[in-house]
Amino acid sequence: MNIVLRDKNYLSGMTLKLVQGDITLAQVDAVVNPANTHLQHGGGLAGLLSRKAGPMLQKESDLWIQEHGPVSHDRPAHTSAGDLPFRVIIHAVGPVWGSGDEETKLRAAVLGAVKAAAERELTSIAFPAISTGIFRFPLDDASRVILTAVDEVCSRGAGTVHQVQIVLFNDRAAKVFSTNWDQIII
Repeated sequence: MNIVLRDKNYLSGMTLKLVQGDITLAQVDAVVNPANTHLQHGGGLAGLLSRKAGPMLQKESDLWIQEHGPVSHDRPAHTSAGDLPFRVIIHAVGPVWGSGDEETKLRAAVLGAVKAAAERELTSIAFPAISTGIFRFPLDDASRVILTAVDEVCSRGAGTVHQVQIVLFNDRAAKVFSTNWDQIII
């Protein structure tokens, strides 16, 4: 069961929610997959989404790479959600810690994912803590970048997107994001 820890309604008409639970249970049009540049969904959340979505997800991802080449930080890929209850999976490439300019790359991944959702006329999107798993981005730093980016988007509006969720699986991530929410989301 997913539990809303914090939420905010913006003058733009958008809503931002901080949720602890399972992102595969989020009731949204799109889920963000923290992908690698070649959309090989082997481990972490990407692997979980691939297993739950079924083999079509990797097939569509491979086709995307054949047609468009590697995915960049600011231009995410998108596929169907296969057997998952979403309309779309947006594959956002977060930075590997130590690769240089990580905060700028993470911000670009977040903003690019929201833009991709709006371009597809989706109304809601859920983010995990991008890059904080196998890409080793420090959780506190990543939470500040992600929260600041989504706060900016929600303040100005994002086309058809009316709701952004940040869905965190474990207690530690929920605590760090909650603490930083209280400092950033005013």
